[in-house]
Amino acid sequence: MGKKIKKEVEPPPKDVFDPLTIESKKAATVVLMLKSPEEDILAKACEAIYKFALKGEENKATLLELGAVEPLTKLLTHEDKIVRRNAMMIFGILASNSDVKKLLRELEVMNSVIAQLSPEEEVVIHEFASLCLANMSVEYTGKVQIFEHGGLEPLIRLLSSSDPDVKKNSIECIYNLVQDFQCRTTLQELNAIPPILELLKSEYPIIQLLALKTLGVITCDKEARTMLKENQGLDHLTKILETKELNDLHVEALAVIANCLEDMDTMALMQQTGSLKKVLVFAETSTIPDIQKNAAKAITKAAYDPENRKVFHEQEVEKCLVTLLGSDSDGTKIAASQAISAMCESASCKDYFNTQGIPQIVQLLRSDNEEVREAAALALANLTTSSPANANAAAEADAIDPLINILSSKRDGAVANAATVLTNMAIQEPLRAIIQNHEVMHALLGPLRSSNTVVQSTAALTVAATACDVEARIELRNCGGLEPLVELLHSKNDEVRRHASWAVMVCAGDELMAVELCRLGALDILEEINRSLSRKNKFSEAAYNKLLNNNLSLKYSQTGYLSSSNIISDGFYDYGRINPGTKLLPLKELCLQELNDQRAILLVNNKSDTSPPPSMEDKSSEVGYGRSISSSSSLRRASKEKANAGFGSPTEEKSEPASGRNTVLSRGVTKEKGTRKGKGKKEEEKVKEEEEVLSAVPKFTEGSPEKEWYPPPDPEFCVYVLEVTKSILPITNIKEQIEVLAKYVADKMGGKIPKEKLADFSWELHISELKFQLKSNVVPIGYIKKGIFYHRALLFKALADKIGVGCSLVRGEYSRGWNEVKLVNEARKGVIGNLPPPEEYIVDLMFHPGNLLKLRSKEADLYRFL
Repeated sequence: MGKKIKKEVEPPPKDVFDPLTIESKKAATVVLMLKSPEEDILAKACEAIYKFALKGEENKATLLELGAVEPLTKLLTHEDKIVRRNAMMIFGILASNSDVKKLLRELEVMNSVIAQLSPEEEVVIHEFASLCLANMSVEYTGKVQIFEHGGLEPLIRLLSSSDPDVKKNSIECIYNLVQDFQCRTTLQELNAIPPILELLKSEYPIIQLLALKTLGVITCDKEARTMLKENQGLDHLTKILETKELNDLHVEALAVIANCLEDMDTMALMQQTGSLKKVLVFAETSTIPDIQKNAAKAITKAAYDPENRKVFHEQEVEKCLVTLLGSDSDGTKIAASQAISAMCESASCKDYFNTQGIPQIVQLLRSDNEEVREAAALALANLTTSSPANANAAAEADAIDPLINILSSKRDGAVANAATVLTNMAIQEPLRAIIQNHEVMHALLGPLRSSNTVVQSTAALTVAATACDVEARIELRNCGGLEPLVELLHSKNDEVRRHASWAVMVCAGDELMAVELCRLGALDILEEINRSLSRKNKFSEAAYNKLLNNNLSLKYSQTGYLSSSNIISDGFYDYGRINPGTKLLPLKELCLQELNDQRAILLVNNKSDTSPPPSMEDKSSEVGYGRSISSSSSLRRASKEKANAGFGSPTEEKSEPASGRNTVLSRGVTKEKGTRKGKGKKEEEKVKEEEEVLSAVPKFTEGSPEKEWYPPPDPEFCVYVLEVTKSILPITNIKEQIEVLAKYVADKMGGKIPKEKLADFSWELHISELKFQLKSNVVPIGYIKKGIFYHRALLFKALADKIGVGCSLVRGEYSRGWNEVKLVNEARKGVIGNLPPPEEYIVDLMFHPGNLLKLRSKEADLYRFL
């Protein structure tokens, strides 16, 4: 054998780098290695970064600052599986950081992450890719990106994975996604219900819980509930409830059942299978507050359907709810009260709670928890609506005091509910009296001033219900409740405006209240509302008319009409027609105005005891009352003399001068004219005497204290009232009363005036003389002795109202005015059966005084429009 020759070792190539083992203790160095082209280095660097990120949130933030995220995103599509897997693992951990999530959205890596969910990839990649998506889906923008890039379908497929972590991450991501309606719709199209139901059989509670939560969201849609029922999902849920070991899932299972109970078909199915009874018994006997609460919520949701309420009633759900009211948990009490509110839409349920639920609910009104009080008040509001028996039961349980206390609550819902209960109770007079004794009007001040429209509306409605008595209205006025009530008329909310109008209408039942409401501007506001087609309502019109009926002077000026029920009282004055929106000045201001050439203002005043101090009585009988106080002692003496004289015959009255002037003032003027044959000493003495009287009359200046003001007296009208009361009132036949009164009125105002001589009837001059003599634009109706249509019509109405003869007063054009009366046809009074309807007539006071003209006749038209 030859000698072995030792082979020489070849030196390494010069262009190859010798292997180098590097040990780094700095994260920054490893991040730099992510840009290496070598798979082994990339894999090891990713593994090191993964371990570093696992240690806490600070490390994740550090990696973000070092710029690790962007190079890692490129590794998600690396050819090497290990590199790709390790990079995906890092993102699964890093995506829990909000700043990392934001950067990932900007880098648009969603496609790369979703691609890792393909069936070909390893389970580990599925786990961390689904974890990354679960973290990204927490925020809305992340949800949108996952859905738009088609992430829902692969996630549903992974619900059937053999790895529990993959299942958990996938169902968590799906739960986040289905919060959006569009995702829920797509989920149903992808038939996701069966695999989600399979997760209920998992041995891992977290997976079961997430599956139930997901079902609780998607079953809000009817289609999903149908799919659940078709896949025997109710059986799965019932089994969970029946398994004590799964008590941590009972709350969420009940939430899903609550959604399912909204469908009548599901309700019927559960009733047939006995599942419904099991659920109610389970809720009633459970000691877990959340379970009881969710059970009550389930009943609440379902009970909005009338058919469901019927089924619940058959299952005696009321008994279960009453039991839940006694729970120690406030949440359960709230849910039970809300369920009762829903159930008592049914009359049969209301009857049940009358004795076995209302006392417990009233107890909850005294709870320290505001939400409990609000829910209890809601239940009581629904229970007492259209149920006098329940309203009485609430009162017997001493609900009024806590309800009034709730009116000062900071929770608007509680206030509104309490006000509704009080309204329902106040419909009954005995309860209304009790409520009024608790100073309810003062308690309603806060709600009336609330900024919440629901509270405003219910408070105004409560005022309308409780202000039916004089004492209550006085209390409302005294405590300052009228101001905020009138303010609510300005509301842009239709219901608030309607209820405020209703309350104003009720309060306007008293004349003093009506005057105060007008002073606060209610009449002007209502007039403005009623001019708007969109804002007016029946109550605003009724309130406006009610206020006008307590201010007949304004009503007649605005509408030109007073009905037979509008009784003219002392102090009424006819200013003439005014346009809508024009303000009518009060009588005092009109009396104090300077004399002008406008139409005389007619006054009706039967009070004869309104004289100023006695020291002035005998000196000022001929002095005007316009801008200074004048005496009426002479006028009262004339009134007294006339009253003692009784009701004179028409022939006696006609013997007076043609002008018809028989007032003291007129007589004074006549006497003066008779003595004015020469301008001698007597005239000078009279002028001097007048000056003395005028100088004695106290003038009101800005510096002097204002004295009490009285309307001008009208002794002649007082005489008229006495005469018609003595002579016409005893007449039993209404038609005869009207005829005699018409002749009496015509006789007092110039007598019969033929049509052809109407133009020669110089009533204008007579009225002008009266204004000049009285030094005022206001002329009492009794002073007028030459009156035209509208003077006579007003006098007829004023006297007719005094003796109870029903008639209306209508203003026409061109100084026209007339009275309309209703009479039953005498010829048909004896007809057996229903009385014939009354016929309408116009009373002729000018051409043939006492004649009655059929309202719709040619003669009546001539009277009104000639």
